Amino acid sequence: MMARVLSARVLSGAAVRLPILYRRFVLPGNSARRSMEGSGVHEISFKTVDAPGLQATVFEASSGTDPHIELGCGVHNNATELENAITPASQRKGDREQFLEDVFQMIMEEVVQKGTEASGKVCDWLDPEELKNTLDLELKSSGEPSRTLLDHCRDIIRYSVKTGHPRFFNQLFAGLDCHALAGRMITEALNTSQATYETAPVFVLMEEVVLKKLRQLVGWQTGDGIFCPGGSISNMFAMNLARYHHFPASKQKGMKELPRLAVFTSSECHYSVMKGAAFLGIGTDGVFMVQADDRGKMIPAELEKQIQEAKSQGAVPFLVSATCGTTVLGAFDPISEIAEVCEKHGIWLHVDAAWGGSALLSRHHRHLLNGIERADSVAWNPHKMLMAGLQCSALLLKDTTGLMKKCHSASAPYLFQTDKFYDLSYDTGDKSIQCGRRVDCLKLWLMWKANGTEELEKRVNRAFALTRFMLEEMKKRVGFRLLMEPEFVNLCFWFIPPSLRGMSECANYWEKLGKVAPTIKERMVRKGSMMVGYQPNGDNVNFFRQIVINPELTENDMIFFLDEIERLGVDL
Repeated sequence: MMARVLSARVLSGAAVRLPILYRRFVLPGNSARRSMEGSGVHEISFKTVDAPGLQATVFEASSGTDPHIELGCGVHNNATELENAITPASQRKGDREQFLEDVFQMIMEEVVQKGTEASGKVCDWLDPEELKNTLDLELKSSGEPSRTLLDHCRDIIRYSVKTGHPRFFNQLFAGLDCHALAGRMITEALNTSQATYETAPVFVLMEEVVLKKLRQLVGWQTGDGIFCPGGSISNMFAMNLARYHHFPASKQKGMKELPRLAVFTSSECHYSVMKGAAFLGIGTDGVFMVQADDRGKMIPAELEKQIQEAKSQGAVPFLVSATCGTTVLGAFDPISEIAEVCEKHGIWLHVDAAWGGSALLSRHHRHLLNGIERADSVAWNPHKMLMAGLQCSALLLKDTTGLMKKCHSASAPYLFQTDKFYDLSYDTGDKSIQCGRRVDCLKLWLMWKANGTEELEKRVNRAFALTRFMLEEMKKRVGFRLLMEPEFVNLCFWFIPPSLRGMSECANYWEKLGKVAPTIKERMVRKGSMMVGYQPNGDNVNFFRQIVINPELTENDMIFFLDEIERLGVDL
């Protein structure tokens, strides 16, 4: 009978088990031939295989038994390379393709299907040390077979948070759009950099079409823009562009040639404004926080005061960063009034609409961003409310003078040659501070193609409607207390457990209430039933911030959310 498999020991001491399919054995040199011929094995055909670090004889043999052969010196100690040396290239390619098919099938079953079902867990939670001991994260010297890799993939999915789950309310992104997912898969498979037309011809054209559509929704018929790796980077880009606009010499001379600069933003702004000031050398002391009202909106009169204060200190105001859709409260700054102040003082107006920008798609709710067309730049993240998938972050400019390229370009001659055979204006990569730049437009483009603007508008409107439904249901229940009436889809509230009801006048009431949200959050995460964020804000102790985005949600999901909060907090 034909011998089926070789079990061998190599230099490292690790066991190598070759695929049963090949019915072959590997031994070092002619000594192996003599050994086999002298051991009663017959019908041997030999072939010498040379691979990096491997010189061996491959042969097929028939025998009455399956011999066990010990390999000696000269055999490579890497199981994967040893196997590859005797495996036809066509077969290895087929194995890799089969692995991909298996992974895609796993994604469909475990992420797209099970991961979006309410009956499953949002997360199979393990604490860090337990998770470290559960997963095999070590990177080894030898490769692992496909079946082991598939087990790794299955564990990765099992212990990851299912952000497409209908009970995931934790972040400003949620849900799963299958068309956007398809775009992300194609993007990863093509693996190109959107730096030049020659490496990404389709995507250079596509990006401009998508950016033009977003600019039109802002209210601009012309302008510029680029996709950035996240809203924080969009805000930092805007800060750098504003500085270059006011002080072009800063690109070459740096901060030493500049006066002290002043940035103005709301006390409810995203933290990337502070980070950007630090990163760009302006310094966090150069950020003047403008008071917000009790709903989290920047007060224009306070902005004027802060500008005057900065000038009195010898600082030069150059940027106001307003917010449309603050992270916690979902507040929209009054852009028209802020624009008046900026125009009066000649200050660049940037609007961080990373969260709230998608309301521009809704004819019912775009009034929240009235005046945004007066901005000089806008940050907008379609990966949030529109569900384009992480990451999809656009920076839009009103400018038509090529300011972005002038500010960021380095004109590398090995990438942006001036004698190319096509129109060089399509080499858009020099507008970014990045060299390698991933394609972020395809997922949004494909999703938009599939849904159309009208369906995306319905998606936005539904998020508002479900938030309003939950708000009204919450008002019917004894244990819920609103922080404020929402104008967006950020629903902020406290859950008052039975032990604290009617105790609001007690001295330690707020201290105790501040511990409720963290306790309920831990319970829901360990249970896997849902996930929602909490935080303090100003003088307010920890409260929940419920975010509704996923268009697949129903009113029953909203009811479940309220019921689950009550179940998890009933004994507190």
